[in-house]
Amino acid sequence: MSAPALAFGAARPDKPNVAPLLALQDIHLTLGGAPLLDGAELSLGAGERICLVGRNGSGKSTLLKIAAGLLPGFDGTRFLQPGATIRYMHQEPDFGDAATVLAYVEAGLGPGDDPYRAHALLEQVGLTGEEAPSRLSGGQARRAALVRALAPQPDLLLLDEPTNHLDLPAIEWLEAELASLRAGIVLISHDRRMLETVSRSIVWLDRGRTRRVDRGFASFESWRDEVLAEEERDQHKLGRQIAREEDWMRYGVTARRKRNVRRVAELAGLRAAKRDFVRPTGGVRMAASEAEGSGKLVAVAEGVFKSYGDLTVIRDFSARILRGDRVGIVGPNGAGKSTLLKLLTGVIQPDHGRIRLGTNIAAVTLDQTRESLDPAATLSETLTGGSGDQVLVNGQKRHVIGYMKDFLFRPEQARTAVGVLSGGERGRLMLAVALARPSNLMILDEPTNDLDLETLDLLQDMLADYQGTVLLVSHDRDFLDRVVTSTIASEGEGRWIEYAGGYSDMLVQRGPAPAAKVDQRRRAPEAEKPRTPKKLSFKQLHELEKLLPDTIAKLQADIVRYQRVLTDPNLFTRDPKKFQATTSGLAQAEVELAKAEERWLELEMLRAS
Repeated sequence: MSAPALAFGAARPDKPNVAPLLALQDIHLTLGGAPLLDGAELSLGAGERICLVGRNGSGKSTLLKIAAGLLPGFDGTRFLQPGATIRYMHQEPDFGDAATVLAYVEAGLGPGDDPYRAHALLEQVGLTGEEAPSRLSGGQARRAALVRALAPQPDLLLLDEPTNHLDLPAIEWLEAELASLRAGIVLISHDRRMLETVSRSIVWLDRGRTRRVDRGFASFESWRDEVLAEEERDQHKLGRQIAREEDWMRYGVTARRKRNVRRVAELAGLRAAKRDFVRPTGGVRMAASEAEGSGKLVAVAEGVFKSYGDLTVIRDFSARILRGDRVGIVGPNGAGKSTLLKLLTGVIQPDHGRIRLGTNIAAVTLDQTRESLDPAATLSETLTGGSGDQVLVNGQKRHVIGYMKDFLFRPEQARTAVGVLSGGERGRLMLAVALARPSNLMILDEPTNDLDLETLDLLQDMLADYQGTVLLVSHDRDFLDRVVTSTIASEGEGRWIEYAGGYSDMLVQRGPAPAAKVDQRRRAPEAEKPRTPKKLSFKQLHELEKLLPDTIAKLQADIVRYQRVLTDPNLFTRDPKKFQATTSGLAQAEVELAKAEERWLELEMLRAS
């Protein structure tokens, strides 16, 4: 539905000089008899950067489709400033009958748009435009859809999970491209690092309603927890007030009829408010079934090569994976991440070199394409293996309905076919299947795709408690930093190097010239063979036990201080110089901290040897 321009001509009260180009007001929508949107609102002005967050199934994609003008049948008001251009990128790109990628992109251009920009963007993302849409990989299809949305340089840009299936170089390219635009942007994503980089405001969709705060995503979780805590306090107060009024009903009714009628009506209103209050969706309960421990050595690769035709994807790779390691594997799409994962787990054999697997290994795999799920099977059959209504979890039988609830499935979904589940629901189902199987080696290939932020937090906590070994392929930089203890990164031409720590640690250690570091590391074993271990000198021991801990503690305190200053959302407007000095100081402190931690690790390993 549309409204006259005057209905939204007024500026936003929190930003008096910004009139919205797009506004949704009091949006209501019911699906399957249940209200999905219940008074949701959204406004977007030129240059604004909004991240739209909420649980899987909360209606984020639906609200974005309404904003794009693609979903009729809602109650409420949608206003778009006359002349404003808008582009929307769906989670699942639809190429229609386009014969080539270029034709698909050009179909999204307006009469005054520059076709050369479309060609330039396609080249930047590694596409020629001549590709047939039917032959594109998931990552290529996502890049083509992004180019179609970005090429017209619209006034408003709506992006639904744009980083799914993108590799790290493509994600970093997208961040830079979005930073260069003047468009107002609404972004739905589970990629915390991108949300922190792009967003300036948060719209939280929860139980059909929206709340907005003009802060970056880094402050979302603390703000959300404050809101939920305030709700709990209000409900507690409401319960006490109802108890007082009910006590009055029993013992305090007087002959003053008008006053009695009013209080009885107020009590009915209080009871209705308590009855109609919708509590937040419960959290996923996630715990892995663990098998007996594996041997100390899980996998050893020695001089491994693997080629496909003339393309060498693994070249002279060696590594040792020990029990309890959490190893991340990163690199561009097509670099060979899945091949390396299959080599390390014995699924395929190398062309040259040797792979040794440890003893007593019980592996469980979560694959990125969810190919192991049968779309024709029901949710219950998938969890029970088609036998009965019991699931064996950690050696104990559980009723399938109870286990489903742990992963936020409703009892009535037990007979739902897997093929009609949403991407997020399929992701949760894969987790439920994988975690029910006893394991001491967990193989996770892009596990974060389609999972909401709360489920990602719980997955991270589960992996922290998991006693086995984890091999993780992911493009989620924040998730890698939170989970892994070392990172194996592609250096090009089939070379792979293992770095201590997560993705950010890898970037610091790799430095500005990765090729030189690769060559140095490859020569290192040969150069160090004749050496014999030496004791730490007095100076090194003093550095390890005194200087470095003091330096690390000071740098950590400096980082906390800088971050506290940057939580002020008005700092950039009020004092640009202080903002610049603080951000520069924070970046420098983080670099120095990484160097100090790397030096401490080097000396500690030397002492251990």
